[in-house]
Amino acid sequence: MKRLILFLFVISNGIASSAAVAQKIPSQLSDQQFWKISSESSEPDGSFRSDNLLSNELYFQWVIPDLTKTAKTGRVYMGVGPEQNFTYIVALKPKIAFIVDIRRGNLDLHLMYKALFELSKDRAEFVSKLFSRKRPESLTTQSSIEEIFTAVSKVQASEEIYKENLAAITNHLKVKRGFAISNDDVGGIEYVYRNFFTYGPGINYGSSTGGFGGGGGRATYQMLMTATDEAGQFRSYLANEDNFLFLKELETKNLLVPVVGDFSGPKAIRAVGKYLREIDATVSAFYLSNVEDYLYRGGVWTNFCENVATLPLDETSTFIRSVRGGRYGFGGGGLNSDLGNMAAEVKNCSLRARN
Repeated sequence: MKRLILFLFVISNGIASSAAVAQKIPSQLSDQQFWKISSESSEPDGSFRSDNLLSNELYFQWVIPDLTKTAKTGRVYMGVGPEQNFTYIVALKPKIAFIVDIRRGNLDLHLMYKALFELSKDRAEFVSKLFSRKRPESLTTQSSIEEIFTAVSKVQASEEIYKENLAAITNHLKVKRGFAISNDDVGGIEYVYRNFFTYGPGINYGSSTGGFGGGGGRATYQMLMTATDEAGQFRSYLANEDNFLFLKELETKNLLVPVVGDFSGPKAIRAVGKYLREIDATVSAFYLSNVEDYLYRGGVWTNFCENVATLPLDETSTFIRSVRGGRYGFGGGGLNSDLGNMAAEVKNCSLRARN
């Protein structure tokens, strides 16, 4: 009997210990923790050749069916850039997410999105607020994404609504959340939101930079949100109410953290990795867009490789890339998506990264 009791004690403590490990990823971050992690992980503001207020990758959803077969849900998502991350996030349903981008403007963009998610009860309200338009009365939570954009597109943008919403966004971030946002960040948020007001659902990659962006710049926000995967399934973060509500909850709990950082820089990715190891978390996927092209051209890809090698990875951790000749997309000379095994690709960088 004593042996049985001892055995049950050991087993129960093992289960408890496993549960404790599994719960180390926080279920929520306080406002102070969110801002501290973001600020202390960030590097100085950097520059890129365009604003990147939205994606120009029309076929980025095509990779999702295979991505979800490889990368595990309920872990950590990392990415770069604007809203395409939201669609990958709702596909993988991580417990926490980090967006690392060289431009401070991308952090401002994500702060704007954070406020709008938290201030909107459903997709129709979110899209209406994003483009500073009165919500069409015909829209409900059952409306399709195509119906939402068609209806919102017919409503005239309002300067009055724009000003009211901008004030609400700023107040939500500075007063309700208490983030120590600088005047530059306030100006950055206003710049981003003004562009969405000015160009509406037809905004594209090149809108804010006078048409810069080439052919890819012709993919509008409406086109990106109403696009599908290769099989015709709608997968965007606004495709259905469940997707939207997952992101709204993640943002409300401060679990989508924007960080300013150069992929080849000395701090940001490593700081995120240090935090993830402290909470016993593993990276599920890391969306890179086509940043590696610029790292190779600059001769600093090895620095990036060493940075990634400091992240907690396993054999299922997956890179999501935008590359010429990628396996997922329509073909031609443009960028398509592809997947890569993170642990295998950075294996040779691991030793250097620890030294």
